[in-house]
Order: sequence, then C-alpha cells, then structure tokens
Amino acid sequence: MEYTINKLAQLAKITTRTLRYYDQCGLLVPTRISNGYRIYGQPEVDRLQQILLYRELDMPLEEIAKLLSADDYSAEDTLHGHLTALVAKRSRLDQLISNVEKTIKAKKGELIMSDQEKFKGFINNLVDKNEEQYGDELRQKYDKDTIEASNAKVRGMTAEQYAETERLSAAYQEALKEAFSQGDPASETAQKACDLHRQWLSYFWPEYSREAHLGVTQMYVDDERFGAYYDKIAPGCAVFLRDAVAIYCGEEKH
Repeated sequence: MEYTINKLAQLAKITTRTLRYYDQCGLLVPTRISNGYRIYGQPEVDRLQQILLYRELDMPLEEIAKLLSADDYSAEDTLHGHLTALVAKRSRLDQLISNVEKTIKAKKGELIMSDQEKFKGFINNLVDKNEEQYGDELRQKYDKDTIEASNAKVRGMTAEQYAETERLSAAYQEALKEAFSQGDPASETAQKACDLHRQWLSYFWPEYSREAHLGVTQMYVDDERFGAYYDKIAPGCAVFLRDAVAIYCGEEKH
C-alpha cells in the first residue's frame, strides 16, 4: 500500500513538516515523487515506525540514521533490543509508581513506610537505568558475577548509604572541577578528587582494586557517553581524571 505525505502523517500521528525534514536529511526518503507529491511505500512505512520507536527512547536523529544505514543492521535484532529497553523502562516506572502510591497512603496514615522503603524505588531505578545504559560495556570488562554482586550491593543500600553516595558524587566532581582548572593531575586537589572517587566507587563495587579503578577511568575516556558526562564538568575532564587516577594508583601517567 502507498501513502501520500498527508496520509502517512495522519497514520503516524506526526506532522508533514516532520516527514519533509526526514526527507531533507536523508533519514526517510519517499519511494517516488508523483505530480509533485511525496509517495511512500511499505518499506518507508516500516522504516518510519522504527525511527519513531527510537525517538521514543530519546535517541538523536544522527544516531538513528547511522544505525539504520549500518551494513550489519538487523531490524529483528534491533527490535529485540528496543523491546528489552522498553521493558526495563516500564519496570523502573512501575517501581516509582508503587513508591509514590505507598507514600500517599503513608501521608494519609493508612500504612507506615520504613526509611528503607522510601528510597527503595530510587535505588532500584538507579541499578536498572545503569544496566540499560552501560550493562553491555560493563560485562565486556567485568565478569557476570562481579556485575551481579555490584547490583545486589546497591539494591541493599540503606537510606543513609544512598545519601552518602550522593554527597560523595557531588564532592568528587567539585574537587575534580577545581583540580582541572589548576591543570595538574598530580596536585593535592586532583589526588583528593581521586580519593573521593574511590570512596564513591566503593559503595557500588563488591570490593575496590587499583586495577578496576584504572579500568573504569579508561572507560570514561573510551566511551563517548561517559566522555560527554565528564565534559559537562569541564571539556577534557575524563582524560584528566584518568591521568590523575593513574598517579593515585601508583601507575605511570598516560
């Protein structure tokens, strides 16, 4: 079946302007032009569905274009991955909804929530979101048992421990920002940032090791998602942290 641009826009519940933009950037090109009208066939309908699915996962259009044009792209495998991500997202939302419902009942005096219960939804959400975003990469660097032990440790956090991770996260990032402005990874401030980073990591890892600390900061450099996160502190901050941690762990600077 074929669709004009207006019909396809109505079907997909998007605007014709969006379809024209997808055409202009090469993301979704009509099968042909007839009497000045863009005409879309079944392949384009299927491709649009996939584009919109990825947009629901907040994937940038540039990444979607690269994914769909890759030589090894498999629609079935990609959809399975998409389904896994959606199920994980639903699970996180279900946990947060349950937490809100219990909180409302607690406010009404219908039940009593322990401090642990108040933070359980946030902690579980933290683990699930981390798994969704970085699970594959982490499993390439660490064995399955280590990952599962780490997740179990986080899920078992008390409210006080969770609050301490938040404090340490803010503290090491603030120290790192100041150290970066000084420009010396061996400085006292930089090494303080490394020690705060170690303390923060220790709340998430089954046990701390210098090798793992070096490995995770190298991952911050290698993975553009981590790089983008640390660039928000200061551009190039991931490399600076890696070099500072190398000194902190007694290794040669990269």
